[in-house]
Amino acid sequence: MSARNLKDLLQQAEDNHNPNGILAYPLGDTEVGRKLTYGELRSQAEHNAQLLCHLDGVTMGSVILLHFSDHLDAIIWFWSVLYAGCIPAMSIPLSNNPKQKEKHILHLYTLLGDPICITRRASLNEFGDQKVLRLHAIESLSSIKNGFHKSTLTGPPPLADDIAMLMFTSGSSGNSKAVGLRHGQILSAVAGKASMRELPQDYTFLNWIGLDHVANMLEIHLQAVYLGMDQIHVQATDMIANPPLFLHLIDKHRVCRSFAPNFFLARLRLTLETEEEDLAKLDLSCLRCITSGGEANSVETAHAVSKILSAYGAPSNVLAPGFGMTETCAGAIYNSDCPRYDVERGLEFTALGSCIPGIQMRVTIQSENGRIAQPNERGDLEVTGPIVFQEYFNNEVATTESFTTDGWFKTGDKALIDSNGMLNLAGRGKEQININGVKYSPLEIETVLEETLIPGATPRYTICFSYRPKSSQTESICIIYLPAYAPDDDETRVQTHDSIVRNVMLQTGVRPHVLPLDNSLLQKSTLGKLSRAKLRTAFEAGDFRRYEQVNDEIIKAYKAYHVTQPRNEVEPILLEIFEEVFSLPDNELGVETPVFEMGVTSIDLIRASRAIEKRLNLTSQIPIITIMTHPTVRSLAKALEDLNHPNNYSPVVTLQHAGTKTLLWLIHPGVGEVLVFINLAKHLTDRPVHALRARGFNPGEIYFPSIEETVSTYHTAIKTQQPHGPYAIAGYSYGSMLAFEVSKVLESHGDEVRFLGAFNLPPHIKFRMRQLNWTECLLNLAYFLGLITEDRAVALSPEMAPLSRADAITHIISIADQARWVEVSLSREALENWTGVAYGLQSMARDYEPSGSVQQMDIFYAIPLALVASDKGEWLEKHLSKWEGFVRSEPRFHEVDGAHYTMIGPEHVFSFQKKLKGVLAARGL
Repeated sequence: MSARNLKDLLQQAEDNHNPNGILAYPLGDTEVGRKLTYGELRSQAEHNAQLLCHLDGVTMGSVILLHFSDHLDAIIWFWSVLYAGCIPAMSIPLSNNPKQKEKHILHLYTLLGDPICITRRASLNEFGDQKVLRLHAIESLSSIKNGFHKSTLTGPPPLADDIAMLMFTSGSSGNSKAVGLRHGQILSAVAGKASMRELPQDYTFLNWIGLDHVANMLEIHLQAVYLGMDQIHVQATDMIANPPLFLHLIDKHRVCRSFAPNFFLARLRLTLETEEEDLAKLDLSCLRCITSGGEANSVETAHAVSKILSAYGAPSNVLAPGFGMTETCAGAIYNSDCPRYDVERGLEFTALGSCIPGIQMRVTIQSENGRIAQPNERGDLEVTGPIVFQEYFNNEVATTESFTTDGWFKTGDKALIDSNGMLNLAGRGKEQININGVKYSPLEIETVLEETLIPGATPRYTICFSYRPKSSQTESICIIYLPAYAPDDDETRVQTHDSIVRNVMLQTGVRPHVLPLDNSLLQKSTLGKLSRAKLRTAFEAGDFRRYEQVNDEIIKAYKAYHVTQPRNEVEPILLEIFEEVFSLPDNELGVETPVFEMGVTSIDLIRASRAIEKRLNLTSQIPIITIMTHPTVRSLAKALEDLNHPNNYSPVVTLQHAGTKTLLWLIHPGVGEVLVFINLAKHLTDRPVHALRARGFNPGEIYFPSIEETVSTYHTAIKTQQPHGPYAIAGYSYGSMLAFEVSKVLESHGDEVRFLGAFNLPPHIKFRMRQLNWTECLLNLAYFLGLITEDRAVALSPEMAPLSRADAITHIISIADQARWVEVSLSREALENWTGVAYGLQSMARDYEPSGSVQQMDIFYAIPLALVASDKGEWLEKHLSKWEGFVRSEPRFHEVDGAHYTMIGPEHVFSFQKKLKGVLAARGL
């Protein structure tokens, strides 16, 4: 007979799978645990249920709050409350913040209706001096000696629609809500989860998450009971302190299924890669599935951990990232093809998969009256089915607001369902940061900061949220982190602050407010998450003001003492201009600080150059290249003195000075300039980045006459700057051809080119070069600069063909986006000369035929120009694939976001640099 309720579930486990049961290790001990068979658990629960019935106020259907840190305590008393005919409510950890703790306890009192709370005597002090909850220690309950027997447990068996338990949400959007999980809902959930992977009956489940979290209760404990399989429980503190313990316990207990969030997988990987660990005899062939959720799973982490586990016998798809909430009985949608599916598609975060039996999903567009989204269209995620809850306990308003008129639960997540039916999340709708109309994901910002490995910030203790300062017209970003440095280490404090600011500005263009807090104020949930909403509330309430004042004073005093001060009359003017243009506080920038470290853009540099011209009353324009090649106030001041003196042409422009990894060379596109690389270089903080700029921009410079001279010039510049390999070279569009030719020269001299990147260019280009007369080069340049759109450039081509060069320039200026024209601060003369540079480059490639080969190549491809291919598929198949004939190994193709002229622009540079970093790492650089 199938189970009708949870009591039936436990009885069936006892009847059919004796002597299976639970092994729980106490805190600090993973050698000797306490074992309870399912039969012993039922017997203990029935005994304790009679004890509970003797407490004043306990009647059938009473809510009893359970507050335990020990897994076995929580399991035994969960079942004890069920057998007493009551509803167990699994208490979440109490806050260390006295105000938040008091607020939470009062909320529980009101929400649950004056509940009894069961805990251990040692935990009573956690509740402070509160007076509202009726606390009982289990040590006192066990001393009850009154005679009673089994017949005192009366009442009808629970029905499928009766509430079996209350699980609390994290309270990320305010007070925690109590989710009423019903017997039938839970039975549907554990059956659906069991269908996701076939598991050997004689193997074991492993858990280390607290039972107050749905990931333990439903994903491990109750699913193991449903299957009648053994289950192992370990304290979270022991597991997090020693991540390899996870693997040793899997081997020791022949574990087939477990749960691990992304942060733990990342920590496990880091430990195994940086510390010596004896894993030689490890056998993980028993392992079938590690589900993962609670936060986004990094594809890089998932891929690396999967390789580690596979090396010891686990299947390649052992990791199963999924989507679930307390409201859906934990995981209900799983990716069973991770990481292959995600790696092949170049995803940053893993897909979350498809639905198990018992749940359906859809994505809707609320701005269009709830229209069902098309595949790959982003919208609001909604779910329905027997696994989904029906109501929030004693909260009719929240329940009503959480369901659509046709009964689907609104998860609050932004998502898309791809063309294969796989779910991909795009952030919580309520948590998005909106800065000047542009939306950012706090998770993505946190991920960047974590992956940067900022030395002074403790990993996994950084949180990002938005707030609106008084009198501000837009939101700002706040970053809170846990210091990894001593309180008196002012140097590391300042370095950490600057590194966080720089990385956030790179991603958002917004200068964040950065605040270090001590550990007592950064309390994590059972699943190891910081509460963004609670920290934001405390921040806005002024709870951290004292910490802010101390931190600001230390940083200000340190910089005032250490920042190099100006020494002539020009340097303070330049400092003032840069502070104004880049929105920097006083003393943030010294005369020896490279401006690229401030997260500036090409537009910032143009604005700065024009401000300098005005303040210094210069009669001629400052070439942007002058600032790029003299990126400090001191070096720029010296360069301005020499502005009227001719300089010898050098193609090298340093975009990124610092970094320990191999230097990356970037070769200009067909317009000859390297401004397009500025945004990309800012993200590559782990390595120096140099760009190569065409000849002809400065007065007196002659355009390159041939590809041979260009390649020779660039090869000489590279060898002068970097005498020895391995080399890493990439070209954007036209620059891909030059990068290919330069690499051939390097390899012909015995040098190793370990990375050769082609950004959206095929090997055969003369058909395109012959399309580009002087006017076409002007139109392409105008589109490249954002003066007109691509469609407008195509439409104007026949209209402008008969015009003289002078008339063509006049026409472009007249129809250009005037705001953009002012922004890029071009002159007629500069636009005409720039067109000449571009035309010269195109002309010398009109008869170019690729020949020879290189050892290896990575091709990054985006939406092509409309004139060369109709879509990415045609572009890849008919054009880019031809590189195979010019590479001695199998070339690698990488799809990226955006189109030909936007793939490394502001909108797509963040995703592009992530892909580029991964490719460089794969090449060993």
